[in-house]
Amino acid sequence: MTSRMKKGSAVAAMAVALVGSFEGLRQNAYPDPAMQGKPWTICYGSTNGVKPGDHKTVEQCRALLALELQTYAAGIEKCTRVPLPDARFVALTSFAYNVGIRAACGSTAVKLINQGKTAEGCEALLKWNRAAGIVFPGLTRRRQKERQFCLEGI
Repeated sequence: MTSRMKKGSAVAAMAVALVGSFEGLRQNAYPDPAMQGKPWTICYGSTNGVKPGDHKTVEQCRALLALELQTYAAGIEKCTRVPLPDARFVALTSFAYNVGIRAACGSTAVKLINQGKTAEGCEALLKWNRAAGIVFPGLTRRRQKERQFCLEGI
């Protein structure tokens, strides 16, 4: 567990709120339409071990999201080489949860932030608003919110 994402911390609560607001809550397992029906997904976009017919309570979904976000936060901690204020750390963790740790860490956004070009790095998040080459309004809104968090304190 990352020190910043300990259960009950303000950073963990911020991350759960931000990611949860964009992922949406589905308590019953469903095939991911964006991925042609696979993998099965539940709660706030969780796919790990999900099977058709699975069901979770709201509390279970929140706990699962908090647990899974720790993995993405650890990934961001490993690939960032500059101190990150909490809001920027949450923005990058949300970004990684959505696109994957490898993609987030290899992105221009993280590279620029690591070079001390924070504003440019935060702006580069906005480029990640497509899925299968198509601009999605939901991804555009998510990136704008992540950008807002990322720019806090500049």
